[in-house]
Amino acid sequence: MAWSLKKKKADYLENSITEGVIWKTLLSFFFPILLGTFFQQMYNTVDAIIVGKFVGKEALAAVGGTTGSIINLIVGFFTGLASGATVILSQYYGGRKYKEVGQTVHTAFAMAIAGGLLIMAFGLVMAPAMLRMLDTPEDIMAYSLRYLRIYFAGMVPSLIYNIGSGLLRAVGDSRRPLFFLIIACMTNVVLDVVFVVGLEMHVAGAALATILSQLVSAVLVSVTLMRSGTAYRLELKKIRFHAEQLKRIVTIGLPAGLQSMAYSVSNAIVQTSINGFGTDVVAAYTAYGKLDAFNWMLQGAFGVSITTFAGQNFGARQYERVKKGVRVCLAMSAAATLVLSGFLLLTGETLYRLFTDDPVVVELGMKMLKLLAPVFVLYVCIEIFSGALRGAGDSVRPTIITLSGVCALRMLWLLVIVPMNRTLDMVLYCYPLTWTVTSLLFVLYYYRSGWMKRCIHKAGLDRPLEEN
Repeated sequence: MAWSLKKKKADYLENSITEGVIWKTLLSFFFPILLGTFFQQMYNTVDAIIVGKFVGKEALAAVGGTTGSIINLIVGFFTGLASGATVILSQYYGGRKYKEVGQTVHTAFAMAIAGGLLIMAFGLVMAPAMLRMLDTPEDIMAYSLRYLRIYFAGMVPSLIYNIGSGLLRAVGDSRRPLFFLIIACMTNVVLDVVFVVGLEMHVAGAALATILSQLVSAVLVSVTLMRSGTAYRLELKKIRFHAEQLKRIVTIGLPAGLQSMAYSVSNAIVQTSINGFGTDVVAAYTAYGKLDAFNWMLQGAFGVSITTFAGQNFGARQYERVKKGVRVCLAMSAAATLVLSGFLLLTGETLYRLFTDDPVVVELGMKMLKLLAPVFVLYVCIEIFSGALRGAGDSVRPTIITLSGVCALRMLWLLVIVPMNRTLDMVLYCYPLTWTVTSLLFVLYYYRSGWMKRCIHKAGLDRPLEEN
């Protein structure tokens, strides 16, 4: 028992992010998370490149366009809900509450298994209805339905990987999830070539390659947690729901899940508007989405980094360090986003031709990129402030801000303003408009609302240390 406690304390010190130079600490998390997100994105990107080149633009539109909106809607809700486990684990780990660490890990895995089975069943049954609701063009309907059903069949391993990698990052291990994703991505590339090109399975082959690759990553992350000799070790016989941990996870994660779902609903309305312009525009928007994903990977990596950083430091009562970390992360994220925007504008046409040689699709894609890439930086405040607030346990109010400023306003624009002048540009203007409004709301909330005092009181950290 004494050895076990010492081992847990040593593990804590090894992975602690509650001391040291802040920008170095953040970057030590940022780069593995960024690369991991990049390789995760490569699943669908490789699918899109191969089916676009070897099957056609209809298959390209199906793999990344309409199906992506549906997948993000359903899977995004669970991923947001499960993010509560990452926040809770980082706070427990920062506060050295090892019993609660173990309970959180096993509760999170129970959520992944149950959630995966529910999403699989729902997706398999409702796929046709969801595609029709998005006004999917008839020439890509069969492709979209085939891809979607196979993808949903692999939900359990997908959610297990997402949960497991999030738990590892919460305790400071962002490297092993990266290695697992690299392995899975390479598996996906090989299987894509075999199934799509070699066996001519077309869209079904791309979907099958994706879910088999996700199975590989799920096995790797699960085995790693099972072999860990630490407080966050996974034991299969202990996987179950712990009421207190489940309550805390849902309290923090449910607003994030609803936020993700609302994002997806608003983006699905965008996709529906895009679908109305025909297959060429859908294909161009699909390819643009793959380039746009680099921006979300970049900002998302900073967001995950500051959430983990804020969670552990908040749990350790290092409140000023939390605030300083937010300032540093804002500056780094803004600078990196501006560099990325410039790079995409300079190389966009070459990148588009990775997906398709159709000149009309490339031209439309460049039009989208030139309109939106220069304003990517507007989203930085939303990602960093919401990540830090969530790390400290404040998830409801930031969700309300996001739902109002991004989702509700975007839907209002698309459903009321766009019909007055139905052009592609008018549809796309919803992004910079809502990013600007929501960023201003987050700045006001972060600096004027007294959120830190509320979080400290809610977590019981305003009591003497020996009482916690």
